[in-house]
Amino acid sequence: SLASTLLVLLLAFPAAYALSIRPVKKWTDVLFFFLSTKMLPLVAGLLPIYLFAKNTGLLDNIWLLVVLHTSMNLPIAVWMMQSFLAEVPVAVIEAAHLDGARLPTVLARVVAPIAAPGIAATALICFIFSWNEMLFARVLTGVVAETAPVFLTGFITSQGLFLAKVCAASLVISLPVLAAGFAAQDKLVQGLSLGAVK
Repeated sequence: SLASTLLVLLLAFPAAYALSIRPVKKWTDVLFFFLSTKMLPLVAGLLPIYLFAKNTGLLDNIWLLVVLHTSMNLPIAVWMMQSFLAEVPVAVIEAAHLDGARLPTVLARVVAPIAAPGIAATALICFIFSWNEMLFARVLTGVVAETAPVFLTGFITSQGLFLAKVCAASLVISLPVLAAGFAAQDKLVQGLSLGAVK
């Protein structure tokens, strides 16, 4: 979840910058394309991905899940960050360019601090989506790359459901998400209300 969230942020931030602050031609079509990729049911792509993983020896490999989670969360991250970066004042970016700052410097030292609440909100949502994803993890993993939701299903056995163990394990598994939410609480509130009418 951490690796896929970092990859999503690294890929979505420049894409959102290109779609909001320096808009490309037909940027609305690009945003629709990003969002349309989320409309495909995950089950529809399960068999080809499983066959690919089996033929390449990537079954039960954590890095396959990282790539899959990154590709699943990237469209929603670009969509969210585009709306957050649209609130960044263009005059500040132009002033940085006039001072001789190159694009990577502008992104890292000017745009990122201003859009930090939106980036934090996007990161938290992507982390939660990745942490809770179960379909691909259940089919593509076994023992080595087993994720938390797949671990929880291990308590359902032929002897019945061990409810006390499921409750204890689910509480422990939910702690990282709760900790991340509390750590980013102030940024999250600012980020979710960044594009709101004041």
